[in-house]
Formats: sequence, C-alpha cells, structure tokens
Amino acid sequence: MTISSSLNAGVAGLNANATRLATISDNIANSSTFGYKRASAEFESMIISNAGGAGSYSAGGVRASTFRMVEERGALVGTANALDLAVSGRGMLPVMPAVSMRAGPGEMPLMMTTTGAFRTDATGTLRTESGLVLLGWPANADGEIPTFPRDTISGLEPVVINTNQTAGDPTTTMSLGVNLPATETAFDASGTTLPLSVEYFGNLGTSETLDISFTPIIPATGSSNSWTMVVRDSASGGAVIGEYTLVFDDSRGSGGTLASVTTLSGGPFDPATGALNLTVAGGPMTVGIGRVADPNGLTQLSDSFAPVAISKDGSPVGNLTAVEVDKNGYIMATYDTGFIKRIYQIPLVDVPNVNGLTALDNQTYQVSPKSGSFFLWDAGEGPTGEIVGFAREGSATDVAAELTALIQTQRAYSSNAKVIQTVDEMLQETTNIKR
Repeated sequence: MTISSSLNAGVAGLNANATRLATISDNIANSSTFGYKRASAEFESMIISNAGGAGSYSAGGVRASTFRMVEERGALVGTANALDLAVSGRGMLPVMPAVSMRAGPGEMPLMMTTTGAFRTDATGTLRTESGLVLLGWPANADGEIPTFPRDTISGLEPVVINTNQTAGDPTTTMSLGVNLPATETAFDASGTTLPLSVEYFGNLGTSETLDISFTPIIPATGSSNSWTMVVRDSASGGAVIGEYTLVFDDSRGSGGTLASVTTLSGGPFDPATGALNLTVAGGPMTVGIGRVADPNGLTQLSDSFAPVAISKDGSPVGNLTAVEVDKNGYIMATYDTGFIKRIYQIPLVDVPNVNGLTALDNQTYQVSPKSGSFFLWDAGEGPTGEIVGFAREGSATDVAAELTALIQTQRAYSSNAKVIQTVDEMLQETTNIKR
C-alpha cells in the first residue's frame, strides 16, 4: 500500500539521519584527537519496482553506509619531543600492541598509525601511553640496514633504546696534511729524522697512535727532494706497518708537491685516491697523504716542519645523549663525544586502498580484504612521504563543516518525523471513515 510505504520511508529516513548524526558527533568529539580520521555517512536510495500503469507508487526509502576517510590528513603540529612522529604524505608507521610482544615474530599483529608520541618504558621499548609499540628494522654494528622482506613483518621488531648504553667509533680513515722542510734534503743537511704522532681510536674505544717518522735522503751534491717515511702502530707493539719513499717535485709549476710514492713494505699506495691502505691492530685503515701534484697532502716547502691539517674519523667511548628520527626513517643515536650512529630504520606501510583499512582504537588500522596487501617502503620512496620528528598529526575534523552538517541533519530528521506524523494523521482519517 502506498501510504504504508510512506511510513516505512519516513522511518528509514530517521534511521539514516540518526546514523549521520552519530558520525558527526564522533567527529566533533575527536576534533582535538591527534591522528583522528573523519567518519563519513553516505546515503543511498532504495527503489521498489512498481508495475507499469498501476497508478500507484511505493516509496523505497534510504539507507546509510559509514566509512573512515583514512586518506585525509590533518595538519602537522610541532612538539618538543624528538620521538613524537608523524607522516608527511602517504604511508603509516608500523606498530603493535604492547600486550602482543610475547608472541613470536610470525604471530605479531601488524597495526599501523599515522602519528604517535613515543617514549621509552622501563625496558627501553619505544611505546605510546596507549600501549602502541613502534616497530623497525635493526641496523648492523656498522650502522648499515640489512636487506629485509618488504611484504611481510618477519624482519620487524620492537624498537628498544637503552638510555644507559655506551658506544665507541673506531678510526678507519685519516688524512695527513704535513709540510716537510726542503732544506733538510740538501747535501749539507744534518739528516735528522722528524717524528709525528697521530692519535686514533681502536675497536674497543682505546686511544692508540700512529708513530710516523720522516727521514731525509741526503745526496752527495745538490738536493734529493726525497724522504723515507716509516709508519708504526702502537697497538701492534710499535711494529712497522708501512715504509715508503717520497719524492717531491721541484719544478716551477708544481714545486713542493708529491712527484711519486714508492712502497717499500706494508700497505700499498693508491695513486687514484692518494691514500695508504694500512693495516693496524684493529683492521684496515686508510691514511690519505695526497695524490701526485696535490697541494693539500704532504708537501715539501721552505725550511719548516709543520703538521698543517690532520683529520680523522672515530671517537672514544661515549654515553647516549639523544635519539632522533630523520626524514628517511633512520633512528640516529647521538653520544656525548659527538659520535652519531644509526640504530634502526622505520619503514612506512602502504596499501592500495587506504580507505579500505579496518579502523581500530587509538587511531590504528589493520589490513583488510578491501584494502589489499601491504608493502613496506623506505620513507620518501615510492608513493610514501617523509617521517617528521618533533611533530604530531592533528585531527582531520573540520569543526565548522561538521556544525553545518549537524544543522542539515537536524532539519532532515525533523522533516522525516513530520512525514511520519502526517502519515499517522492520514491513517487516522482512514480509520474515521467507518464511523
């Protein structure tokens, strides 16, 4: 009956607008919730087929479907905590609930979020106050990130930062800028050996030295412009690890620069890089002395012996002072000696249909059949954006738009209620016909 279908359509309108009101109230309630994604209600008409020429129409009504606008992003809000993280662009941070940490690697439930305020707990694990643990790929001892599978979470593990940890940085590269006196290679020079000690740091953070001696080669007449350089390692008990003959140019254009380096023993000289490839007690070390005709390495000028520029990497043992996350997702640990070490990499999770993810509590999401399979990207690569530290993502709710929608929903609800009231009055009139 047509009048009955009007009543059903009015009830359906009340239910649909009540659903829309629920999403609006949810959005307004979470207008200050970091990382909140707006809920939306879409109306769909229901059509009841009518026989042609029947002279009547049956109202089908309306139904509402709700979903999360996960692809919408809130504005980034700056904070004072280095481990407050947000994603600028596409992609989400991999997390897991703290209660699931005892599960095996293959049993961990992968969850994802776009922002989080992470801090260390009693065990050093990075987690939020709501119990979300940050996941990442651990770095090797040298700071390199191994190759992990991108379509599974088997390589991910909870990020643990021990605030009391110490670390040392062994010296692997050194550069020598030393001027040798040209007058010492003349036939009437004294032939005195010139010593030079350079500190370096061993594998255990100990202070060691390379003891380098320069002995001029004295000719019978004139000047030889040649020296014998001997390198000894204190960590090897003062053993000789390299001996070389240095010949300097005395031409007008390149006077004072290296003309040739001859290896007598020990690590070879690489003319392409101008470096000696030495082996100290802790392993290989590259010592740069300059390429041929390079004025920035070893030189022979005038009458003074002067170490003008000596540089090296490495540092002694230091205590952890700060941890930050760069835009590529690398967690960098800084020590009080100035040493910076990469300890984890946080990948970004992406799926083909972001809005198809299953929404959970605490602004977290899980993969669903509608979203498609996930893939782990390096931040800033592929479709993903960058990871931003010292920031949180604000709510995606536009309060002004929600209040406008609230007024519209209220009017629509009242109109549907009026339809029911009118149908009720018409039915009452029909009942009164019998009287």
